[in-house]
Amino acid sequence: MTVTDTPLRAYDPLSVSPLGFWATTAEEREETFKILRAERPLSWHPPLEGALIPPENDGVWVATSHELITEISKNPDIFCSGQGFQFEEVPEDVNEAAGSFLGMDAPRHGAMRKLVSSAFTPKQVAKIHEQIKRQAAEIVDGLVAQKEGDFVAQVSKKLPMWTIYEMMGLDDEDKRQEAAHHADGMVSWADEEVADGREPGEVLNESLVSLLMLGMDLAEQRRAHPKADLMTNLVQAEVDGKKLTDDEIASFFVLLSVAGNDTTRNSISLTMRALQQFPVQKQLLLDDYDGRIVTAIEEFVRWASPVMTFRRTATRDTVLGGHEITAGEWVAMIYSSGNRDAKVFDRPDVFDITRNPNPHVGFGGGGAHYCMGNFVAKMQLREIFDQLLHRAPTLQLGEPSYLTGNFVRAVKSMPYSL
Repeated sequence: MTVTDTPLRAYDPLSVSPLGFWATTAEEREETFKILRAERPLSWHPPLEGALIPPENDGVWVATSHELITEISKNPDIFCSGQGFQFEEVPEDVNEAAGSFLGMDAPRHGAMRKLVSSAFTPKQVAKIHEQIKRQAAEIVDGLVAQKEGDFVAQVSKKLPMWTIYEMMGLDDEDKRQEAAHHADGMVSWADEEVADGREPGEVLNESLVSLLMLGMDLAEQRRAHPKADLMTNLVQAEVDGKKLTDDEIASFFVLLSVAGNDTTRNSISLTMRALQQFPVQKQLLLDDYDGRIVTAIEEFVRWASPVMTFRRTATRDTVLGGHEITAGEWVAMIYSSGNRDAKVFDRPDVFDITRNPNPHVGFGGGGAHYCMGNFVAKMQLREIFDQLLHRAPTLQLGEPSYLTGNFVRAVKSMPYSL
């Protein structure tokens, strides 16, 4: 029996499927999630709107509680990624090309992660940290020199782009700008400003192909001319006699470009706004930055929840949250809801940099797909807020403009003044 042959269920009256729902504020969405978590943490909804190609199924299970999100995340054999991790019907090869090991299942997923991890040598990680320190200082140099403007363009967007492409060894500034532009297209293809008159499918295809080509070209360059960068480590990486293929390296370049750029960018924007909204917390951090920043970063990620949703597909008939799930059905994990679960977090609607423990699901809820680049994101957050809080104490932010969508909580622009 296929998914489309299953009997129709009644959809939940509190639908999270319309794009209009995701166009509301995070606080407004949370009112719906709060009810769902309390009364029906796993619920059945129509296919989420916004897909480029509408899925050929009747609906999607939506998990809103921290407990269920964690259970799904830690059981990839039952809830797989290899059939897609967003709300699109895509071929397996496209899924992998766009998401690298995010779109893989065992055993390939583990083998790929192991190979990529081997490229992050202690020497390379130390070099990345020094690069981030320098980048953060130079970015805040520019901020304090320009007394007003767009915080996203001036700070949030610059740091992750600079970090990822310097780390990879993409030295050409024009190439970096091109890669960042296409990374935007991968998550914002439906946005009119990003599309700039083009069809969404055209934007997405152009962005993916362009990033893959940039990754392949850089890999070819580093095979011929090795340097002290991550791409050189990737082309040379070998575990158990196996090396990464050109396609695998190119898809990892896509993953880094998208995940490394977009998530950290939005975490910076949303955290800076939270520090303005919660001045007592800002002062606490200033009073003992080195002593509190490690714990604070976990709250930055919980609060921002820059990736709001991921999808999994049931590999077999199973039971989740008391409901019978049929093989092939989609399950959506709402990370932004799990990170406000009052059963796990005391006063979840309060930004608290001293929150400890803080078992947020901001890096994927644990399990095999836990974010491998979390250490780079944490380095970036540590260094940029050290610079911002100590060197731009009079920074004031205006109201942010958000991207409408159900995947990332993206801040398009946010005015600042000093």
